[in-house]
Formats: sequence, C-alpha cells, structure tokens
Amino acid sequence: MAKGLVLLSVVVASVFISQGSTSENQRLFNNAVIRVQHLHQLAAKMITDFEESLLPEERRQLSKIFPLSFCNSDSIEAPTGKDETQKSSVLKLLHISYRLIESWEYPSRILGNPNQITEKLADLKVGISVLIKGCLDGQPNMDDNESLPLPFEDFYQTLGDGNLRKSFRLLACFKKDMHKVETYLRVANCRRSLDSNCTL
Repeated sequence: MAKGLVLLSVVVASVFISQGSTSENQRLFNNAVIRVQHLHQLAAKMITDFEESLLPEERRQLSKIFPLSFCNSDSIEAPTGKDETQKSSVLKLLHISYRLIESWEYPSRILGNPNQITEKLADLKVGISVLIKGCLDGQPNMDDNESLPLPFEDFYQTLGDGNLRKSFRLLACFKKDMHKVETYLRVANCRRSLDSNCTL
C-alpha cells in the first residue's frame, strides 16, 4: 500500500513538472512571437517614414530601384512558400528563424538606434536559442548550417548604388526578414500547441 502511494506521488509530481515545463515553453514561444511582431511593425513604420521623407522624384525612383531581388538573408536556406513552411519541423523553423535574426546583428547597426533594434534582435536571438534547446531536449544539435559563417556581413555597406537605393534596400530587406521570422515562429508555436489547423 505504501509503495503504491509513493509510486502515485511520483507519477503526480512528474505530471506537474511536465505541465510546468510545457507551460513555460508556451510562454517563451508566445513571447518570441510578440517580439518579432513588434520588430516587423517597426520595420513597416520605418519604411513608411522613409518614403514620406523623400521628394516626389525620389519616391518615383523607389519602384525602379528595388524589386526585392536580393537580400542578405537570401543565401540562408528557408521554405519558399506556405506549403513548404507548414511541412517543416518545429526545430527547422526555429533554426531558420535563429539564422535570419543572427544575419541582422551587424546590418541592424546601420539602421540607427532610435528604437534599440540591435538590442531587440539580440534578445529575440537568445529566446529562440532557448526554444531550440527545449526542442532538442538533450539530443545533439544536427543543424548543418550552425557552423557556417554569416553571409555577406558587409553586404549592405557595399551596395555602391547610391544612398537612396542603399537605405531603401536595407529597410525593405529588414521588413521582409522580420515577416519571415514572424511566419515561422507562428507556425512553430501553433505546431507545439498541437493545433491541427496551423494555416497561414
């Protein structure tokens, strides 16, 4: 009888620990989604403010100078569409998000620091790293890209196409990448919640 009670106590304790761990993991996921949403909204506002500061002739040039053909992050392997994103594992989406955020650590300094973008990116990177470790749960990290150097560290500083083009390209790429990370984290968060309807 005593052994049965001890066993029951252990099982109950394990359930509570597991629930606590799941709850903490969910809180971290929610926090990461909120943080990248803020960065995405911030990027959109920065582009709007930039466009509004231009002269009419400069605004007309914008549609010609940057068709979003190439960004710093384009060399990072990532899902190319909704179907591929939804088929990707939680761990893969987290690794890609981590790489995208990491790729902005250096270029974000060029954006200036009125909104503490570099610090916010660093915080998000740490949060995603914790989520990756939680998903691995003691298993070895098999991400092949982790040891690769970051692509084109000085890409945005060496565009050489004029200040207008450089500034707009930088802001547009930042917005594009924050949108990607927001999408990947939303899908990963939904997948972790066991929701069967994780549509984009």
